[in-house]
Amino acid sequence: MLAQSQVAGTLGEVVVTATGFNEPAASLPFGVSVITQTDIQRAGVTSVGDALIKLLGVPARPDFYGAGDYGLDLRGFGTTASSNQVVIVDGVKLNDADLSAPRLSAIAIDTVEKIEVIRGSGSVLYGAGATGGVIVITTQAGRGTVRRNQAEVYTAVGSYGLQEARVNATLASGGFSLDVSGNNRQADNYRDNFKSRADGGTLHAQWSNDWLRLGGSYAHDTLDTGLPGSLSAAQNQVNPSQTTSPHDTAAIDNTLKTLFLQAELGAWQLGMDVGERSKSLDSVYSGYPYVYAVDVNTLALRARHDTSWGQIQNVLTLGHDQSDWQRTTPGTPDTVSTQNAGANYVQDELTLATGTRISLGYREEKIELSDSAAASNTNKLQTAWEMGLTQPLSKTWSIFGRLGTSYRLANVDEMGFTTPGTVLQPQTSRDAELGSRWNYDGGRAELRFYRNSLTNEIGYDPNAVGPYSPYSNGANVNFDPTRRQGVELEAQQVVNKSLSLKANLGIRQATFSAGAYNGNTVPLVAHSTFALRADWQFAPSQSLDAGVAFVSSQYVDFNNVCKVPGYATTDARYAYKMRDIELSLGVSNLLDAKYYTQAFKCVAGVTNGIYPEAGRAMTAALRVKF
Repeated sequence: MLAQSQVAGTLGEVVVTATGFNEPAASLPFGVSVITQTDIQRAGVTSVGDALIKLLGVPARPDFYGAGDYGLDLRGFGTTASSNQVVIVDGVKLNDADLSAPRLSAIAIDTVEKIEVIRGSGSVLYGAGATGGVIVITTQAGRGTVRRNQAEVYTAVGSYGLQEARVNATLASGGFSLDVSGNNRQADNYRDNFKSRADGGTLHAQWSNDWLRLGGSYAHDTLDTGLPGSLSAAQNQVNPSQTTSPHDTAAIDNTLKTLFLQAELGAWQLGMDVGERSKSLDSVYSGYPYVYAVDVNTLALRARHDTSWGQIQNVLTLGHDQSDWQRTTPGTPDTVSTQNAGANYVQDELTLATGTRISLGYREEKIELSDSAAASNTNKLQTAWEMGLTQPLSKTWSIFGRLGTSYRLANVDEMGFTTPGTVLQPQTSRDAELGSRWNYDGGRAELRFYRNSLTNEIGYDPNAVGPYSPYSNGANVNFDPTRRQGVELEAQQVVNKSLSLKANLGIRQATFSAGAYNGNTVPLVAHSTFALRADWQFAPSQSLDAGVAFVSSQYVDFNNVCKVPGYATTDARYAYKMRDIELSLGVSNLLDAKYYTQAFKCVAGVTNGIYPEAGRAMTAALRVKF
């Protein structure tokens, strides 16, 4: 629940929109971490994923492409993390019904107003795949506040052949506003055959008065990149920058069109978000082409009614979500995979005169999946419920807690690669969270304890009997019961008018609680993470933002023999500001640590299948505001 980087006096109230409407974060029965536009610019982060890693200490692994995207893991789900957390941008859900993760690097970072992270289940409001959490991104155009004429240009050069340019502008007149942005990023990156180029642009138009806001947007981005492949332990030791797949490439093309409406009618607040999204991938892996096209249509309707009886307040939220997803893979014949989902939900929140807040929520979702290659179909009705309580104990101290359930179904990739004759069952989880908040002059802190007890967790087991056994094993399975539990601490302290500190600590367990792997740790889940940042405004026009992040070791395999070693990285950014011009110099991996976060093989007790991380990198940037 930590937000604005204010460096004087007390920290103001944090208002979030992660529940679909504006609410004070202090009243919610679960943790919400907030990153503001100010935080983003001071740290010099270049993408949403970069912001979550550096500012919140979220453990992550790079994806296989060269645009700076990461697989984020909010609460210890390892390789299936992206299937167990939801990403929302300006009210539109970006998750696909396959194993691909949303490309957060495609979101123009200079247009982001706020990033909110719901820690833990968000299934009542956001449906399937929200057991680990929800990442809600709001752009400046999507925040629904008064717009003004402005423009900004950013350009940067740096290590590994980095060249980057970003521009955004707003034109406003009366109730009408037009927001435009464009970006280009080119880099050789830190490995052979990892050169990439990413381009993107957005157009957002809206009109509003004192009770109505409506508009639409168009966004398009492309990525062309080499794919360097994984390394053995010996190769990584000799030359971590080498490639094992010099001819592999990938090209990704994304388009997103949206329409939105928000209205206030007496005690009712109404919202609608319509999205039409397309994505194509054209790639070559080990000499074999892999091509597909995805088309998605989404609809989200929500209504909120506020009622008061004396000092008692009640908020009723109703919603409906609809999603139609289709992926076509060329062939003879074409392979067509689909997912159609429709859901209704209700949530009621009662706040008593004492400040006690009680919430109840329920969701029902029907999901249909089909895959022509696997000749399989799935039709399931899933439900989730949640009840929460927030209790103020004083003006500065409160406690909160919640209980509930969450779920997800196997996606089209998972259900197409199983043990012969096996149908994957829905994954369900019983979720619990307990926490406490302190807000005081100059600082705030939040402590959370959580547990997710999962049944039929869906994931890939390399030891399972698969479609190609006995020649090679491995299949997507329903695991025996598993458990995620841990503690999270977030703290922010204003030391004086020029210096503020932020800290994030996470200690987690992700274990099998029965079956063949009973007691073992789920692969690629770090037991502990820690991030500390300092923002020092040491002169009127000069600042230094620096941070250190630590991630403990992680097991690679289910038998817990091989590990990814723990690591710590440091970054720093110096900025000099003169009126509307800012010059900055940033250094990532300041101490040039040699480490990796992604590995997937254990051979004779040695970790292999390694994707090494970059060494020290410097970036010099110029930002001009008009």
